[in-house]
Amino acid sequence: MDRTKPVHVIGGGLAGSDAAWALARAGVPVVLHEMRGLKATEAHKTDRLAELVCSNSFRSDEWEANAVGLLHAELRAAGSLVMACADRHRVPAGAALAVDREGFAEAVTAALEAEPLVEIVRGEIAGLPPADWDSVIVATGPLTSAPLAAAVRELTGEQSLAFFDAIAPIVHKDSIDLSRAWFQSRWDKSGTGGDGADYVNCPMDREQYEAFIDALLAGEKTEFREWEKDTPYFEGCLPIEVMAERGRETLRFGPMKPIGLTDPATGRRPWAVVQLRQDNALGTLYNMVGFQTKLKYAEQVRVFRTIPGLEKAEFARLGGIHRNTFLNSPRLLDATLRLKADMRLRFAGQVTGVEGYVESAAIGLLAGRFAAAERLGHAIAPPPPTTAFGALLSHLTGGGDAKTFQPMNCNFGLFPPLPETPGKRIKGQDRKKLYAHRARADLAAWLGRSVPSEAAQ
Repeated sequence: MDRTKPVHVIGGGLAGSDAAWALARAGVPVVLHEMRGLKATEAHKTDRLAELVCSNSFRSDEWEANAVGLLHAELRAAGSLVMACADRHRVPAGAALAVDREGFAEAVTAALEAEPLVEIVRGEIAGLPPADWDSVIVATGPLTSAPLAAAVRELTGEQSLAFFDAIAPIVHKDSIDLSRAWFQSRWDKSGTGGDGADYVNCPMDREQYEAFIDALLAGEKTEFREWEKDTPYFEGCLPIEVMAERGRETLRFGPMKPIGLTDPATGRRPWAVVQLRQDNALGTLYNMVGFQTKLKYAEQVRVFRTIPGLEKAEFARLGGIHRNTFLNSPRLLDATLRLKADMRLRFAGQVTGVEGYVESAAIGLLAGRFAAAERLGHAIAPPPPTTAFGALLSHLTGGGDAKTFQPMNCNFGLFPPLPETPGKRIKGQDRKKLYAHRARADLAAWLGRSVPSEAAQ
């Protein structure tokens, strides 16, 4: 394999950006193809690389207590561009990592544009890549263009899998009535840059909650086209009206749970609460946490303005729903993310069947490292399955059941069990901490570095 030839990365989202960065850091030239700028998608609004189209949250940043937080730590240790830019553009969000979405995307774009080994080419790859591209990473995400998806389907003989993903609305902060709402994080937790009061909370009593559920269920929804009707939802990102249809109390024990919050107006925990999280560095925009929806736009305005504190809400963006595509990876990909039907092609990001921003970035980074090692003639060693990287990769490339494969977030259920000690039962939080410390140590060994001090304690 010619070491001077570039690796082609198709798709400039989170996975493609981290794949390109990993290749360039290894000294391998990259051509990064992104169609936005010439052709739009159903969900994106700009032509920036790594644009966030749903939430601005990368979820929990607590590495000892949460598998996603552990994945954050592993991405940082492995030199992820996505995590570096997220850290520079974080906004207060309690124990979570949330970012100013515009500043974040601008930073990723600027870094890749400034990298001498990365050439960014705008244009759609409509079908399989040309035969003379001997190493390709397909990181086209859930909105893979129809011609490319059709070509992969024909090549593999596997029917494309799909699910619906939804987007939550964003509200202008100055339109929120803060005489009715208040600032507080659950249990007053404060993350980096936060003060324990990072969320706007809109309270509901029982009567208001019941009226809201009635309005939500009666609201006019977007109708699916005939060919979309058999497509399932992703369980981790259900529209709120779908949750409400499963039972009137579902939202009160889900995104509207009042646990850990006290309404200063009453001194008591409300019956239910709607939380809004800062969406940009200026603090002028807040998104409605967990309020993904397929309500029609006019209905969203009408129904959401029944929420106490949002009676005069002005929306910077309303919610929406789009169709996502992913591969049956356990059947189609090998241990280094290569397509078994055409080994010059690797896949990365959400199209492989991971769900979430950092999960997508992680698989992109791994695909970039694998492609770089292959190009340079180095041995390819997948990360240990005891790490968050390895647990996700193992799920995609053999651990998941090909018959029932569905998109998966990073969670400790994907990790190999801890060694059992007879007569000793490890409690939940202690077990997570042991998983996390084992992962940090094993990742450091895989990266050829000393164990991080905080993981060695």
